[in-house]
Amino acid sequence: MAETHQHVLYEKEGYIARIILNRPQALNAFSLPMIRAWAKALADAEEDPQIRVVVLTAQGKAFCAGGDTKTMLAGRGFIAEDEAGETWGPKALDRKHSLTQHIHKVALTLERMDKPVICAIQGAAVGAGLDMALMCDLRLAAESAKFSAGYVRVGLVPGDGGAFFLPRLVGTAKALELLWTGDFVTAAEAERIGLVNRVVPDEELEKSTLELAARIAQSPPVSVRMIKRAVYSAERTRDLRTALDLISSQMAIVTELEDYREGLRAMVEKRPPLFQGK
Repeated sequence: MAETHQHVLYEKEGYIARIILNRPQALNAFSLPMIRAWAKALADAEEDPQIRVVVLTAQGKAFCAGGDTKTMLAGRGFIAEDEAGETWGPKALDRKHSLTQHIHKVALTLERMDKPVICAIQGAAVGAGLDMALMCDLRLAAESAKFSAGYVRVGLVPGDGGAFFLPRLVGTAKALELLWTGDFVTAAEAERIGLVNRVVPDEELEKSTLELAARIAQSPPVSVRMIKRAVYSAERTRDLRTALDLISSQMAIVTELEDYREGLRAMVEKRPPLFQGK
């Protein structure tokens, strides 16, 4: 099943939803329709009981170049106008509004999403494009991929969550180095420092990403979602008592589910389990 938008494609197959950035002629730089469709696709995937895993990919030779530079040069904010010609004025509050009312909605939608989100990255992920990849739970990169925070090169700050997400993956000192220099990082270096989970040959990126998504989708979905919430909650509170209180509540719930009993039966019977999300 597929839903098509000019700048974003949304496809569903089985338990997996795919969100595909589709502005390759602009290296998938943001447009207002693209951001709106992106946020809506994420919300639709979260609300769809059939979907267990979300995969983010991009068409063309680059993953995402971030903000539209032509729009920024024209002083109209950070993303291109929509088909109706909507633009943002040159004042600071207008530019703040263009972020909070559009690009930040993607980050906030991802923040509240309990379902796993896997990102496949080819070519360049720059600035806000890198930030969008960092917001996902797992990242697979093609050997051709390269990464740059990039903001400092044009006198900006990481306006889309980079200062929040990057240190959590690579540590404070490395994050500051990348943010202060804007240097590009190769796929191999990104894997070494923990920026991505795995690097695969370019021609295997889609296959490897979907295989990982399918493997996670075959796991008990309630447990998967609770694990995600437990990990992120523990990371943010950094308080053992709070973390243990949450996980004990989650354990009490999942042991009431049929998926728990199915997992035990499958282990005893030495067969693959069939998890139904119940």
